Amino acid sequence: MPEKKTVERARKDARAGKASTTQAGEYVREEMRHIREGKHGARNTKQAIAIGLSKARRAGVKPGPNPSGKTTKATSRKPSAKRSRAIRGVLKREARSAASRPALSRQSHARARARGKQSLRKAAAKAAHTKGAAGRRRAARKAARTRAAA
Repeated sequence: MPEKKTVERARKDARAGKASTTQAGEYVREEMRHIREGKHGARNTKQAIAIGLSKARRAGVKPGPNPSGKTTKATSRKPSAKRSRAIRGVLKREARSAASRPALSRQSHARARARGKQSLRKAAAKAAHTKGAAGRRRAARKAARTRAAA
């Protein structure tokens, strides 16, 4: 069951007209926090993200289909209490490192590389466009400082 604050944040994103993936991101973020706190573990970062997305889907967010196409009707329905306890028990024995900063960084870089150069360029252009004048100015100053330091 997702925390009330997570659901509120996701709903706020929905009201603001943000993408469903952004709304689902709140559940993934909550999942990472849970792993770091030691509530349970995950075998790897991809599994941790999948658990968060699964929570989002159960909460009614539609983050799009599983890219590998392996989701079945059985996995999308609410599991029984017995199964839920069994899953939690198994996850408790898994490592916590799946939610570490380096692990998340590696995962995001790998996914970005898989998307290709054109997609990255498009994302960067969109980020610059949505940043606003003040944000662009701040970024330019930071870039100038970085160049001066090098």
